[in-house]
Amino acid sequence: MSGITRNDLLRSIAETGYNVGFGAKKHFATYDIVEKMPGWIGFLSMAFGIYALVFEQLSGKFLAATLSIVGICSFYITQYDRDKSKYDQAGSQLTIIYNDLRETYRALKSYEGTDVMPFYERFKSLEADYYATSISKQILFSDWYAHYKFFWQQQIDWVEEQKNFRFLRDKIPLSFIVAVVGSTILLISLVYTGAFSNAAMPCP
Repeated sequence: MSGITRNDLLRSIAETGYNVGFGAKKHFATYDIVEKMPGWIGFLSMAFGIYALVFEQLSGKFLAATLSIVGICSFYITQYDRDKSKYDQAGSQLTIIYNDLRETYRALKSYEGTDVMPFYERFKSLEADYYATSISKQILFSDWYAHYKFFWQQQIDWVEEQKNFRFLRDKIPLSFIVAVVGSTILLISLVYTGAFSNAAMPCP
């Protein structure tokens, strides 16, 4: 390929680095949810059941229905259980590719020559490995968890040099913001209309 500049290649490597790094965290997020969430759901369900024996307010229909929905979520999660090791392995391999892209980026950044083709070829090889390794099917909410794992746990300074991430637009998922706002509005509406107090009242 001719005509590619050093700066263009640096940006391309960083953009792919973002995709690879975020993808690795998304695979790990799916693995973590499948591995840990059923245990948490079981613990919270048991704790809720015990407290419901003591506090009548916890025996309301609304909260019982909520617990039933949580149980359905547990069933959904178990559908990924047999393949969870694949997500862990893919996440580890993508992390290796991410680190290789970082080293390629830094080597190109300090390179003083004009022939960037060796770096370009290395970049395309790593990009092909990324496409071959990624698993397209991910569990619900893995994107939210991956945002936390990538932006708040991962070393992404070299990617941010080119991407210039913004807090609300890039680091917080839009779907998460919408969900929080919608849930807040729903909660306020339920409290205002007295839905919780009515649901908590025991039947005569």
